[in-house]
Amino acid sequence: MCDAKLKTVLSLFSQVARQLDALSSNGPVTDANCVKLNTNENPFPLPKNVMQSAIAAIEHQYLYPEDDNLSLREAASEAYGLSKNQVIAGNGSSELLGLIYRAFLAPGDRVAMLSPGFSFNRKLAMLQGAEFLEIASSEAHSLPIEKLLFGPAKDAKFILLANPNNPTGTFVPVAEIERLVELADRLIVLDEAYVDFAPDHALRLVNKHPNLLILRTFSKSYAAAGVRVGFGFGHPEIIGRLRNIQNVFNMNVIGQAVGKSILAHRHAYEENHKHIKHERQRVTLALLQLGFSVTPSHANFLLARVPAGQEGPCWQAALKEQKILIASFPDRYLKNCIRVSIGTKEQMDKFLAAAKHISVSFRRKSRCAEASRSEFALHGRCIM
Repeated sequence: MCDAKLKTVLSLFSQVARQLDALSSNGPVTDANCVKLNTNENPFPLPKNVMQSAIAAIEHQYLYPEDDNLSLREAASEAYGLSKNQVIAGNGSSELLGLIYRAFLAPGDRVAMLSPGFSFNRKLAMLQGAEFLEIASSEAHSLPIEKLLFGPAKDAKFILLANPNNPTGTFVPVAEIERLVELADRLIVLDEAYVDFAPDHALRLVNKHPNLLILRTFSKSYAAAGVRVGFGFGHPEIIGRLRNIQNVFNMNVIGQAVGKSILAHRHAYEENHKHIKHERQRVTLALLQLGFSVTPSHANFLLARVPAGQEGPCWQAALKEQKILIASFPDRYLKNCIRVSIGTKEQMDKFLAAAKHISVSFRRKSRCAEASRSEFALHGRCIM
């Protein structure tokens, strides 16, 4: 009887929901002793003033958070030189990304992303029953504008870009972004999650172009990934409609307080950003010496192609044995790559020491395999 009822209930799921498997309750557990360099977090503590704002907010845990994040949006508008009607605040920029998909896409619609890009977008499109198009670019510092506007993506409801890009770390000049926005007759969503590590930003374009929507987050450059604070900046008509479909009380009191405090103390993060840029360069040079090919990065991570004859997942597994967590990718063009977040100097020293050890081990195994092949070939000739 229960099984029959369950089947009936499951059959009532929407077509999209029926395609999803039930998630297991047993997710992966991260060893607290591991060096975590796989999710591009900023490992430093919050500045004292920001931490105090979080502690003070807990004292108001019995109250609902401020509706529509009004004071947080006002703080962001003042910090970035926009009106509060041009700002939406979210439970991380991922919440805002989900709102955009809900607002613009119906089943059968198309959305386009410059590839490689943030893989979560594929799932967001699937949940709306939309077709997800990935537009490859062969140039690291320019956009394939013809492909994005007039190729397979010509019917896309909106186009997704990230600058700097994840997972490559590459940066496209803002003039290229503006050229795309000027030529496009649809929404351009620009994710600037890593922009504080880059030489420029596109926020100044918001007042000029009503079809540009910029996303920011405090997870990467402001060490608040666990607090979940994100922003969207765009035309008031678009922003207002997105706010109207947002969940009630979408942010908690701690996130609102920390967000406002970070905006008031952004200068306190300057040394943090300098450190990450310095370590990024130091680790780049060290990986090059180990035979990696490293993509020049403007983010808080590095994408590195492993030495010839090796594979990214093998490096990921070998580093995990050394209690170092990094990312690898199933994508065909990235299968020989690893992505390494930039952490503290101590964390990066541990990563480089492990990488040197693994590099020696892989070279030794490669020489042994080559010697075995040579011996086999020689033995075969002797028989003949």
